Amino acid sequence: MAQLLHQFSVDLTWTGARDVGTATYTSYGRDHVLTAGDRPPLPGTSDPGFRGDPDRWSPEDLLVGALSQCHMLWFLHLAATTGVVVVGYEDAASGTVRIEGAGHGQFTEVVLRPRVTVRNATLADGRPVDDALLADVHHRAHEHCFIARSVNFAVRHEPTPVLLERPTV
Repeated sequence: MAQLLHQFSVDLTWTGARDVGTATYTSYGRDHVLTAGDRPPLPGTSDPGFRGDPDRWSPEDLLVGALSQCHMLWFLHLAATTGVVVVGYEDAASGTVRIEGAGHGQFTEVVLRPRVTVRNATLADGRPVDDALLADVHHRAHEHCFIARSVNFAVRHEPTPVLLERPTV
């Protein structure tokens, strides 16, 4: 079977040189901009703990966000093919980074906390759309997520119980 390869390109421009560049550790800003094609620019920085701007995205934020997005997109795809009608999806994802004495660090885990609202209480074959069914869809989404499959730390899932859409009056 032939393998498909996809390429992804992002341009990065450092915008934090200020007047003296990297003359000292405190003389330069960590601000930068990510762009890709005609998409809106994404303002980046380092984590505020490392002199970054708290109003900008850090690489750590983006990694946690990428894991959350990838899981959601696969979950929605697999829910649709399973017959689950998802009408709402939220996630309160968080990641933990361990910083070592010399300043080296690494992610130790990311926890996804998806909250899914569904329209149908049963599938076409009569099976209930319940926590067990959604847990299976989450498991399969995790197995498919390119980003989760590419990291060397645990990506755990702590979904809230399934929420059934309330009919509007």
